[in-house]
Formats: sequence, structure tokens, C-alpha cells
Amino acid sequence: MPKFSYKAISETGSSVTGVVEAESIDMASAILSEKGYIPTKVSSQQFGDAKESGVVHKLEEILSPIKLKEIILFTKQFRTMLNAGIPIVTLLQILESQTENKRFKKIITQMVQDVKEGFTIFETFRKHKIFSPLYCSMVRAGESSGALPEVLDRLTYILEHEEKVKSDIKSALQYPALVFAFLGIAFFVLLTFVIPKFIKIFNRAGLELPLPTKICMVMYNVLANYWYILILFVLVVVGGCYYSFFKTEKGRLMKDSAILRIPLFGPLFQKAAMSRFASIFAILQSSGVGVLESMRILAGTLGNSAISNQFGTLRERLEEGQGISAPLRAAKYFTPMVINMVAIGEESGNLDEMLREVAGHYDEEVTYATRGLAEAIGPALVVGLAAVVGFFALSIFLPMWDLTKMTG
Repeated sequence: MPKFSYKAISETGSSVTGVVEAESIDMASAILSEKGYIPTKVSSQQFGDAKESGVVHKLEEILSPIKLKEIILFTKQFRTMLNAGIPIVTLLQILESQTENKRFKKIITQMVQDVKEGFTIFETFRKHKIFSPLYCSMVRAGESSGALPEVLDRLTYILEHEEKVKSDIKSALQYPALVFAFLGIAFFVLLTFVIPKFIKIFNRAGLELPLPTKICMVMYNVLANYWYILILFVLVVVGGCYYSFFKTEKGRLMKDSAILRIPLFGPLFQKAAMSRFASIFAILQSSGVGVLESMRILAGTLGNSAISNQFGTLRERLEEGQGISAPLRAAKYFTPMVINMVAIGEESGNLDEMLREVAGHYDEEVTYATRGLAEAIGPALVVGLAAVVGFFALSIFLPMWDLTKMTG
């Protein structure tokens, strides 16, 4: 939708400026009039300005990323001051002065301006992408029910839970990533600096090189003479894969489906998704969010397109009047425990309580799975490291053995 910048006079007689989305200038003026403003100037934003603003915004996202921990701290402080009865404008101004992240400070400044212009709390949060659809939906539920502090408290629990799960998975993958990095460096150093010197010695001696040494020689020649082609090839492959599997819906679906089939990793990500589904669904239900709206929110928060893709069918069956457990049985990735606990919760009227039980169970499962992943990857890395070292050792010591026999 087009954006229009405006200058107007508020009900108090002060001059205000901002940007409004509308189909035309007349509609933009009508929107401002509904808010109680008297428009003095409404103009369409220039394409060049919008493009420049988009570039600047991308640079800000890269140079000043807003971490989840900062969002959690902001939410806690917002809830505490809101519960203490501090007005929204004053509350946001205090948070603005306390925030160290420049990009986050800029966003809070805009939020202060939006509240002053009459936007609701939900509309103020929704305008900024750092707040997820789940975050904004829970703010709307809390604002409409008059229980925003309680809803923010539950939201903080969700965010902290997400941070813990991500931290556990990163910790499990940190050691393998470090080993692979050092293994790659060792491979490059041996292949480019060590092996060529030994090959020169063997060639001067007129030795018949064994197969491992010939393979090393071929790899070195390719790396030394065609390095620019290899770099170009890697860039093209990485760029193509990134565009195909991260930028397109079909590619994301293929990638996430493949991840769920990988041994060790697949079950871990499935359990993490089940934990996220149960915990978020439970809090949405206790916060008064409808089932259909909850399914829409969950589809964008599970972090796996293969699982999220099934929520379209779930919503269709719910609109037909079916319960929740029956459509879940037809879904591919939902475990029997989740389905059975949801069915019990529906029959007993304690769905949110059953979902909390499921979330607690899968939290423990994710913890055990991450430990098992680290324990299973360790021996595999040792075997891989031994194979690489053994390959280079054979490449050097087999001809060296022939050389000693020749000398003898």
C-alpha cells in the first residue's frame, strides 16, 4: 500500500508529522481527519527516498542487530512499569533513555510518537518487524481484555523459553563446528604447504607414487591452478542454494522437510517444534486468543516450514466444525503424545493445562536430545579426523618407506 507523509494540526493545536498508509491522498486525508487531525500537507513519498531509506534500514539491521535478550528485557521492564500504573508515553520515554542499542532506541522513539498520535498499543508494536506476529497478537489480546500485564508476563515466559531452546541447540553444535573449522584449516595447510615439498623430493628420487599421494598431487594442482574457478563455483553454489532454499516458499519447504529426515538432527528439531507448539498454544488459549487465530500465529512461529505448512489444512477443518485433535491426527509431524493430550484436553475442558504438560515433557526431551547429539557427534568427529590424518600420513609415509628401501 502507498505511503504518504503528512503535516497536520492536532486537537491540542500542536503541529504533528508522520507517515500514513492509504490508497490515495484523499483517503490519507480522511484517515487523518478520523484521528482528529487537521491535515495541512499530504504528499506521496518519493521512490528514491523510499529506496534510500530501505538501504539505510538494511544497513542498520546488519550493524545494529536487536537480540532476543534485548526484547525480553524490554518486555519485562514494560510489564513492570505498566503494572505500576505509569502512563504509556512516560513508560516508553523511560525505556528509550535506558536502551543502549541505537536502532532499538530509534524504534522506541517512533513508538512514543505513534502513541502520541493516537495509535493503540497493538498498532504501535505491529509497525515494527522486531516484534513477531506472536508478540503483536498477544499484545492485542491483552489490550482488548484489559489484562496486558498478565499477558506480557506469559509472553516473557515464551521468549525466555525460546532463548533457552536455541541456546541449548547452539551449545550442542558449537563443538562440531569448531572441530570442522580447524579440520578445514589443517587440510588446507597440509595440502598446499606440506605435501608439495614431499612430492618434489619423491619425484627427484624417481619413485612410483602410490594412489594416496597421486590424489593429493591432483588436489594440489587443481587448488593452485584453478583456485579462482573454485571460488566462483562455491559462490554460485552457495548463492543458488541460499536463494532456492531460503528465499522461496517451495525451497524452504524442501529444506525443512529434509532437515526433519536427518538422523539425530531431525528428531531434535521435531521435539523442539512440538515443545514450541504446546507452550505457545497453551498461553494463547489462556490469554483468550481464538483457536483459528492461534493456528495462524503458530504457523508463523514454529520455525519449520514443513510443519507450519500443515496449519492451512488444520484451519480449514476447524472452520468446518471439527475439533483440534482430529485434524492433528491427519498431520504428518505431530507426535501421538501431542495428539492424545490435546484430545484429552478437549474432552475435559482443560486444554491449556494439557498443553503445558506436553510442553514440559518436550522441554526435557529437547534437553536429553541435545546431550545425546553432542555425545553422538563426538565419536563421529574423531573417526573423521582420524581418516583425514590417516590419508595424509599414507600420502607421505608410503613413498617415504620406498625411499628408505631404495637408500638401503
